[in-house]
Amino acid sequence: MSESTTEVLVGGGVLAVAIGFLIYAGQVTGFSPAKSTDYPLTASFRSGEGIAIGTDVRLAGVKIGTVSDMQLNVQTYRADTVLSFKEGVLIPDDSAVVISSEGLLGGSFIEIYPGGSLENYTAGDEILDTQGSVSLVSLLMKFVSGSDE
Repeated sequence: MSESTTEVLVGGGVLAVAIGFLIYAGQVTGFSPAKSTDYPLTASFRSGEGIAIGTDVRLAGVKIGTVSDMQLNVQTYRADTVLSFKEGVLIPDDSAVVISSEGLLGGSFIEIYPGGSLENYTAGDEILDTQGSVSLVSLLMKFVSGSDE
């Protein structure tokens, strides 16, 4: 009988550690829905290649938000994106939004280049100054072919 009690206790311990690991992994990766204190801004990209829901939004290398929604606009053929920013992070209204790469083999993220305006975006505003991702394949093809275009 003592063997089954020991097995139950060990099993319970393993289960508790597994649940704790899943909670920790969810917090570290940011795999949680946007908090109610976050505020949304929209941006429209010519190409949203490399980003998806959950992609980091960074300013000066610090994560300040995430991509919370991304859809194709069938009238403009652009990727309409909703960015959720942490409350208290103010973005000047002349800032630029660029899809950047972490390196040749790394993933992509959205980088904010802040402007110098004294006015800030408010919840629901649209960021107009955007730049989509640069396709590494097309750059390599231009280099290989020697094209100056």
